[in-house]
Amino acid sequence: MSIVVKNLYKYYGEQAAVRDVSFSVKKGEIVAFLGPNGAGKSTTMKIMTGFIPASEGEVEICGLKVDIDKLETRKLIGYLPENNPLYTDMYVREYLEFVGRIYKIKNLKARVAEMITAVGLEVEQHKKIGALSKGYRQRVGLAQAIIHDPEVLILDEPTTGLDPNQLVEIRDLIRRIGKEKTVILSTHIMQEVEAICDRVIIISKGQIVADDSAKTLQQEQEHQTVYVEFDTKVSKSQLSKISGVSKVEPFDNGWLIESVTQLDLRKAIAQHAQNEQWLILTLRVDKKSLEEVFKELTK
Repeated sequence: MSIVVKNLYKYYGEQAAVRDVSFSVKKGEIVAFLGPNGAGKSTTMKIMTGFIPASEGEVEICGLKVDIDKLETRKLIGYLPENNPLYTDMYVREYLEFVGRIYKIKNLKARVAEMITAVGLEVEQHKKIGALSKGYRQRVGLAQAIIHDPEVLILDEPTTGLDPNQLVEIRDLIRRIGKEKTVILSTHIMQEVEAICDRVIIISKGQIVADDSAKTLQQEQEHQTVYVEFDTKVSKSQLSKISGVSKVEPFDNGWLIESVTQLDLRKAIAQHAQNEQWLILTLRVDKKSLEEVFKELTK
């Protein structure tokens, strides 16, 4: 495993910001680390990078313990913090060369040029960082995180401030990186999670409340909702008679029908429509969005 987090705790005074957090991430996996503000996401990420110590528990990066092999594990990690601290008086290329020298990168100028192209900084590379927009500063932060070709990439809100075109480019870059490396990222943009992440870990009040693929989390719901539209006028009371139906509400040109049973509600609706000689124009299962799942797990 590239990342192993075991029974992690972090206390600030008597308050536990992180409580008994455990998970692992393998190479080639892109994992979304989600949670509301104050849930413990950034704290956990800072512990994983060795930026702050854990109160209890341990973190391993590529088999090395972060609290023991501090310098070696930092060589293996690329980190983009939430507030993206940069030297705003330095020029883009100058700053990336400075970071590269810290990592003792060979063929530094070629590597910097490669990073500038990878994150789309060609037009802005000769400007001071302080003169860049927030989106371009974010690109500089991402470039410094990957310049030393790390095994593990930890990104805290990597697409903050990017416009829609930039979002697509950075998502593609993260997806490409994730094929060969391990990526864990936090974000509040659920479309981003669905677009690039293999797995979702949700943390709430310092504890993990879900760990699975986005698709599985959306399917694990207590009730089933089906949207149906008929070619004829149908009443709410008529639909309520269908076996297994718990709730019926008008929606758009049809109806949203809910059931708490595990049986496929579509079969019951189709059978009832056939008996009543109704022609079905539309019949589909309405799944919960990832945002709705997130709200339910963290409310």
